[in-house]
Amino acid sequence: MTALSMTGVGFSYEKKTILKDVSFNLSKGKLVGIVGPNGGGKSTLLKMMAKHLVPQQGVITLNGQPLSDYSMKALAKALAFLPQQPISPAGITVEQLVQYGRHPHQGWFNQWSDEDAVQVSNAIGKMKLNGLLTQPMTSLSGGQRQRAWLAMILAQDTEVILLDEPTSALDIGHQIEVMESIHQMVAMGKTVVLVIHDLAAAARYCDELIAIGGQGIVATGPVTDVITEPMINKLYNTQVDILNAPFDDAPVIVPRRQAAYSID
Repeated sequence: MTALSMTGVGFSYEKKTILKDVSFNLSKGKLVGIVGPNGGGKSTLLKMMAKHLVPQQGVITLNGQPLSDYSMKALAKALAFLPQQPISPAGITVEQLVQYGRHPHQGWFNQWSDEDAVQVSNAIGKMKLNGLLTQPMTSLSGGQRQRAWLAMILAQDTEVILLDEPTSALDIGHQIEVMESIHQMVAMGKTVVLVIHDLAAAARYCDELIAIGGQGIVATGPVTDVITEPMINKLYNTQVDILNAPFDDAPVIVPRRQAAYSID
């Protein structure tokens, strides 16, 4: 089953082409990573999926319906988007932030409900935030803060979740903490798409990868089909060796030195 698809999509900023003729299908219930060099259009691709940017060519469909047909409220019930650097209101607590995820499901005559309470409680439990509910967001560590944002997205209860570099600026321990939390979301049946720079984490956690470079898709498919020496060398204009991790045989990318140095 296809959750979201792009057909012949293109986008330009002023006269600069960022992406052209992009086509792919996202399978339901998968963790899909978008990888590629800086400035290659990864975040632009994600923002078009979230309807924050409108493609100048092509069509995007969500559950078989053109994205352009969705109102923003209807879209927020089907798809959730977490930008790279979300900003929380001053003084907001973890519990208040997670509750905000239920906003798309409420209206003038449909205020806080039992279903809202259930979804918030489930999200808090899944993201292991029970001991932090009264803490202000500003007091949390990087990993805790990102788990709180993920809980808010989870409480929104959408089929598709888009995450823009959710592990950026985190140390290795917090990166693992966040990636494990994202993996939990996929285990619940969500379709999660994330922009990610860490190829090692992408290789270990993602089911499929979309490699973006040169204004379009360079490769797409299972991790082992995308993370190959020729593909990584081409995508990043470098030379690498790819080894297998001892624990699970996940690909490990080791950059080669580009020049020989001598010490006199």
